[in-house]
Amino acid sequence: MSIFIDRNKCVGCGKCADVCPGNLLKITDHKAVIRHPEDCWGCTSCLKECKVEAVKFFLGADIGGRGSTLTYTYGDDNRTVTWKVISPDKVERVIVIDTQKSNKY
Repeated sequence: MSIFIDRNKCVGCGKCADVCPGNLLKITDHKAVIRHPEDCWGCTSCLKECKVEAVKFFLGADIGGRGSTLTYTYGDDNRTVTWKVISPDKVERVIVIDTQKSNKY
């Protein structure tokens, strides 16, 4: 498992690097980079911290990026979270979760 950082979207805030438990991310030239993608254990901490969807998570064991990717965003209301899965053929599947009701059952 691994992540990919879209340098065009990255704003260099460093929040992803701050939360990475493996210390795999660093900020270089005002952009986040992953030092050793093969060492990423897929915790998704960086994904959840990125507010601009610059961090994408590869689903499955396909580090080369031929598989689907996953992004995570908070809603403007700070009440919802959205998980978006994008397949290689660009089909998007979106899951929106209302955090106020997520533990209701």
